[in-house]
Amino acid sequence: MTKIVILTGAGISAESGLETFRAEDGLWAQHRVEDVATPEGFAANPKLVVDFYNARRAQAANVDPNAAHRALARLEQQHDGEVIVITQNVDDLHERGGSQGVMHMHGALKGALCAACDHRWPAPMVMASGDACPACGALAARPDIVWFGEMPYDMDSLFDHLSEADIFAAIGTSGNVYPAAGFAAEARRAGAHTIEFNLERSAVGSQFAEHRQGPASLTVSVWVDEVLGKVNRDGLF
Repeated sequence: MTKIVILTGAGISAESGLETFRAEDGLWAQHRVEDVATPEGFAANPKLVVDFYNARRAQAANVDPNAAHRALARLEQQHDGEVIVITQNVDDLHERGGSQGVMHMHGALKGALCAACDHRWPAPMVMASGDACPACGALAARPDIVWFGEMPYDMDSLFDHLSEADIFAAIGTSGNVYPAAGFAAEARRAGAHTIEFNLERSAVGSQFAEHRQGPASLTVSVWVDEVLGKVNRDGLF
């Protein structure tokens, strides 16, 4: 049975209306990465950081999964092999689109983390800097987000999945952030067919055997139909 490993990035959620970080008018144009996405930024101004992610959490709650999210959930439900969805995104659009067991390598807006004891719990819609940890009582609550300089979650499991993949697909990723930018090369070395879905080639586009350009809501939906045997590249079977 074919094992499919899928990596998604900001581009898939952008079609639902979420701001991306790297667009010309994106979040990094409005905020310095050092201020809102590093442990040092949190230490220097925790209120700024917590407020930034409160705003992201509120925005994510007000958008809906798009056709690409729903197509991946359909693939997971109907494919006769294993489907693993790894996301760089911190929203929950995959889950709300129907996917199960999504691997959030960069954390999640809906989570809170204690910087003192590493306890995790569901984040309130509005966190406050200085919130107490429900486990140890330390006033050290922070968003459960992997910041620059921190290790992404579940890396051992992620590389195990990449080494077993028959197909590796990257959707809406820039190819600028490692280690995720190296996933295509890792899967390719293991013998996987690599395919990229994006509006334009990513920074690591040379690592992909196949490219499909256009909105993910269209290209991913067609691809899922192909994988499930409902259509071929030229139309209906």
